[in-house]
Amino acid sequence: MNSKTLSQAQLCLLETFANMQSQEEADELSRIIRDYYARKLENELDNLWQSGTLNQQKLDDLRSQHLRTPYNYEK
Repeated sequence: MNSKTLSQAQLCLLETFANMQSQEEADELSRIIRDYYARKLENELDNLWQSGTLNQQKLDDLRSQHLRTPYNYEK
């Protein structure tokens, strides 16, 4: 078995969740973490848009692409 050590951030989160008194507190912290990463993603998308790396034409092209993994079922 391949063991890995946890990062300092992971240890901090584990300790924080371990000290939660209720599921509601854990849910609220999870929401805060999701919101944090959603803002980071939105900021990065804004940067890509402003730099011209991402634009409406590229979004339209992505919309028409078939990106799902093809499955080959053997009978």
